[in-house]
Amino acid sequence: MHKLKQQKNQYSQDLHQNHNFDFIFLGQSVLKYKVPLEVFFTINDMYEKRRSQLCPANPQLIGKIENEHSLFFDGQPNNKMKSHRHLPDNVMKWFYEKFKHYLDWNKVKEYKMHLTSCWVNEMKEHEYNPIHVHQGDLYTGLSSVMILKLPQQTGVEYSASDQPMNGKLQISGNGAGQFCNTDYIPDTQERDFYIFPYDVRHSVNPFNGPDKRRTLSFNCDVDYNPIKNRSA
Repeated sequence: MHKLKQQKNQYSQDLHQNHNFDFIFLGQSVLKYKVPLEVFFTINDMYEKRRSQLCPANPQLIGKIENEHSLFFDGQPNNKMKSHRHLPDNVMKWFYEKFKHYLDWNKVKEYKMHLTSCWVNEMKEHEYNPIHVHQGDLYTGLSSVMILKLPQQTGVEYSASDQPMNGKLQISGNGAGQFCNTDYIPDTQERDFYIFPYDVRHSVNPFNGPDKRRTLSFNCDVDYNPIKNRSA
């Protein structure tokens, strides 16, 4: 019994090592990580210097956003997108490790991961992302939002100014029932990174002002047996 307890403690230590994260429960888990400066600066620098060379991601997305550009695609080739990759190895590895950490922390068993797509949304005033869900080649998997740049001013809140909503990310869980928190509107900061399942609905409100709001999303297909994962 003592040996088993030691093994569990070691597993917990290994699982949390090098992972600075917070847990938000909305019926499903949302994990929030802090992006290392190296990864953060690499993505922003590459986007700013190479944006004109990046493939538009708009045909595959629902966002009412003019500037949506793809950084990586390894899904099934189609008439909207072909395979490509602009992210360096160290950045790809960091994303892979975070998706794996999410699955291991949530005790998902016997899964296979496949990184499928990554893109940047750069919103200007009045643009928005309606409520939606994600998918890759599979309907099961993980999506994410990384905060790369935030506007200094989001404009006048026309009512309820004590609860600002301009430019806010809103994540809506699939839980139900009394005392169940289902809506999460984080006070986002640059370098925040949120991971959640494909079927968790989310949206971004419009804002007013001259600045830009830049975020990244990454999709990761997860092939697993839901029957085997009914109990921890």
